[in-house]
Amino acid sequence: MEAAADMATSSSAAAATTGDVVMLPRLGGAIRQNTAQNGLGDLDDPMDNPDSHNIMASGGNIKTDQLGAQYNNDTNRLPKSSRIQEIAPVASPAAKKAASADEEQTISYSAERIIGNGSFGVVFQATVVETGDVVAIKKVLQDKRFKNRELQIMRSLVRNSHSNIVALKHCFYSQGEKADELYLNLVLEYIPETVYSIARQHQKSKLTLPLIYVRLYMYQLSRALSHIHAMGICHRDIKPQNLLVNPQNQQLKLCDFGSAKALVKGEPNVSYICSRYYRAPELIFGSTDYSTAIDVWSQGCVGAELLLGQPLFPGDSGVDQLVEIIKVLGTPSREEISAMNSNYTEFKFPQIKACQWRKVFRAKTPDDAMNYIGSMLAYAPEKRVLPLQSCAHDFFDELRDERTLLPNGAELPPIFDFTEHERNEMKENRDLREKLIPVDARVEFGQLFSNDDSTVEHRRQIF
Repeated sequence: MEAAADMATSSSAAAATTGDVVMLPRLGGAIRQNTAQNGLGDLDDPMDNPDSHNIMASGGNIKTDQLGAQYNNDTNRLPKSSRIQEIAPVASPAAKKAASADEEQTISYSAERIIGNGSFGVVFQATVVETGDVVAIKKVLQDKRFKNRELQIMRSLVRNSHSNIVALKHCFYSQGEKADELYLNLVLEYIPETVYSIARQHQKSKLTLPLIYVRLYMYQLSRALSHIHAMGICHRDIKPQNLLVNPQNQQLKLCDFGSAKALVKGEPNVSYICSRYYRAPELIFGSTDYSTAIDVWSQGCVGAELLLGQPLFPGDSGVDQLVEIIKVLGTPSREEISAMNSNYTEFKFPQIKACQWRKVFRAKTPDDAMNYIGSMLAYAPEKRVLPLQSCAHDFFDELRDERTLLPNGAELPPIFDFTEHERNEMKENRDLREKLIPVDARVEFGQLFSNDDSTVEHRRQIF
């Protein structure tokens, strides 16, 4: 049932005609302006056969010669062109009654262009006719057999907004061409770039992505993950395409919660999840009781890719993905295999030694960057660093220096606007809060430091 529900969130959808105006009743003259999450994955992924995503499906064979395979630099494909259909609102009886009292108040959306599509449906850029505001609308075909998990999760996040998670402005349903087709439309804040597109632009120009960008992207992603993980939500599809970026100040916002799930202890989860290059090894081993640590692994893969200029583990298939991992991390120990899936402790692997990070990354890659990546890429899920704690890593010290600016001279995006979830975690860890909050910014966090007996002078020495 869980697997079927997951597949239901990635149904294909149709799209619309550029320039069509979408009329949406205001529903009683008021639209709930909430902040939450979306899905704006802008490109298709290189996907493998679902029947070959784990070791068991391969017959349990991994040959030593596979470990000498070359990297596959397959890139994500551009979105297919499609037509956007006019969106007609589908309201509940209560909503229709409310709308009848104020039928003249509407919100009109003019579809501009397709900005992404895939198995989930389609995303297009649109303009609010009345205000001129630019938004993104994600249109997803609904499977009536299952409750839409994405909308459910976004509603749980609406009361707990975060500056590094994209905001939901509104949502509504629309009817498809067929009588039984119903679409969910998520109206989201529009952010023009992704980590993927920015990295690709640098690659095409034969430029190295500035290290300050890598630090900023990873730091902000850690904050976003810490926030959703504190709520028990696992994203399950962390990849460069799902990390939106404002090119003006490099502020990052996590998007696309179409694969996300609130993990419940003891409740099985589907293992065929997450885009292949970023898939945690326990998923390849077919684990169904995994934790939010799979997101941390994915983040480590993203960070390594930004430093390398290409995917760290570019497997051709699900099983080949494990081969690529072993080539870098070495053969997992019996204990590590047990931590991923205890059913595989007797499995025989070719014995390969771990590769030193210095030999994996470029010659000029800083030691703190390699150490940071290594803290996330551990076979045993429980040994991967927690997101907020990773923000205290020395790799991010430059961001805590008030003199640090972006390459264009602009100021950094907000990185000290900690939420209640983040503050609660810092309350229990003095070293963490002293590392995360620079001395000059602590006036705003008086309560967090009110019980500390150390002086300001002593704190300055720490930094």
